[in-house]
Amino acid sequence: MFSSCYDLDRFPQDQLSSGTFWQTDEQAKEGILGVYAGLKYGYVFGIYYSMDCASDLGWGYDDNVGMQSIVQNSFSTNSGHVKARWQHTYDAIKSANIVIRNVQQSDLISEAAKKEVIGEARFLRALLYFHLTNFFGGVPIYDETTDYDLDYMNLRSPRATEEEVRNFIISDLTSAINDLPVKWDNADYGRATKGAAYALRGKVYLFEKQYDNAIEDFEEIVLDPAGLGYDYVLYPEYADIFTQKGHASNEIIFSVQNYNAVGFNLGMSFDHYIGNNASFGFGWNNVLPSIELADSYELRDGKPFDWNNFIPGYNENAGVRRDVFVSRLTSDKTEIESYPLYYSQLLDMYDQRDPRMKETLILPYTHYLGGDPKVRDCNFVFADGVSVNNGFVVVNRYGNYNNLLYLFRKFVPEGNMDGQLTQKSDRDYTPINFPLIRYADVLLMLSECYIEKNNVDEAVKYINMVRSRPSTNMPAINNGQPWMEARTKEEVLQRIMHERGVELVLEGHRYCDLKRWGLLDDALSKPITDIVGTTILTRQSFRDQLLYWPIPLEAMDRNPNLKQNTGW
Repeated sequence: MFSSCYDLDRFPQDQLSSGTFWQTDEQAKEGILGVYAGLKYGYVFGIYYSMDCASDLGWGYDDNVGMQSIVQNSFSTNSGHVKARWQHTYDAIKSANIVIRNVQQSDLISEAAKKEVIGEARFLRALLYFHLTNFFGGVPIYDETTDYDLDYMNLRSPRATEEEVRNFIISDLTSAINDLPVKWDNADYGRATKGAAYALRGKVYLFEKQYDNAIEDFEEIVLDPAGLGYDYVLYPEYADIFTQKGHASNEIIFSVQNYNAVGFNLGMSFDHYIGNNASFGFGWNNVLPSIELADSYELRDGKPFDWNNFIPGYNENAGVRRDVFVSRLTSDKTEIESYPLYYSQLLDMYDQRDPRMKETLILPYTHYLGGDPKVRDCNFVFADGVSVNNGFVVVNRYGNYNNLLYLFRKFVPEGNMDGQLTQKSDRDYTPINFPLIRYADVLLMLSECYIEKNNVDEAVKYINMVRSRPSTNMPAINNGQPWMEARTKEEVLQRIMHERGVELVLEGHRYCDLKRWGLLDDALSKPITDIVGTTILTRQSFRDQLLYWPIPLEAMDRNPNLKQNTGW
């Protein structure tokens, strides 16, 4: 769908004259597609998967995705990521405001088209303001009454309170719910729907702790009481949701649409920044899974995982841990001469874990289909001298046995995606849609609302729905086994936190989840270690001021009416 707005990506919409544009239904549609394109700005959602680096689920070791200062708790009023998050999001909001203003004023666009396009613009504007306020708190509100032709260099509104911004978001989403269709025709797949607006409004209510309102919105699309035909379901194969097989399935409620073809580079940089050195075009693996994530995957029977149950002494002895993972290569470095001492126990352990572990991570001594035809069938090995040229996956920067790290498989293309990736630059335009709201997320948010209302049975029901996905098929909570018991609010909340971690990793939710649960300081106070416990990165001490990012110094220079967040 983004091919029709390619020119709008290159030319600012405020330079499109209302005398020559905004005159037909088709032009209204082209205008709103330009707003969708703004979701892919780097620091809106273009690299949003990297936010899991600032959580207990992942980390990033350099600043190619702008996350290093966030990961290290060292960001400031002048940090590039902070400035770009503010500016890019306001740029996208500007596009939405221009669409609403011009479509409303046009006498030539049909009322039906106006209703749909303005509904989409309000949904997108709400999404963008929600994105901003989660990081910065209260922010200035600019709506369609802003004339950017006259006021662009003079936007000096003071910050609204966080409550005022939330109310503005709710108002936009309520309008969108009234105006958006339940579904679009296939040709318009990816445009915002009534269900997406309900889901986002429910999420806003959840963050505001208005649990009754959130339950009502989530159950609208889960139970479909009026029979509107939302038809959201869990896709049977978890791994395929993050490939082209399932990225447009009925599990997806709203996603960033990605496409790659000659002349239309409109994908996202999964291959480049999450991919590894065997990925097409050579990935940089700037976004890496944490050891905490890998060790959090339960056993298939639902018991918590403990290394010592498979390899005695593992938890206490770094030497034992190396014996589990480190191999020796032949003298020419082309083959494995000797496998780790506990190699068979390692592979057995993988087979006994939650299936999402293998589907999310490239695990040591498993295979990955590389992008170069000469090194397609790659083995992820820890050994001195491993090289991708000899068919081994290597963790960049830490490409030897001294640092043992996991890699992500989720979102990373295998091979060349059946010919869709043909040149090195394509690694920045992986054509896999990025889910912002999917059905599993809604089910887990609904569960959280119910447990906050002390309704254990309903809360557990929705967690179990996610766990029962056919490819996952994990045991139900409260199934009679003592280790599956969760009867108190605290126990069920722990289950929700776990499930959101292993289900939604790399989708950008964890940072704000931890903040909502009051756990961000715990997650960002721990050093980063590798598999054997070697410290890779030590974070600065967490300070309460980090809960709200600073208003960028650049923004405050432009707008003297802005007040800084506490502590900055």
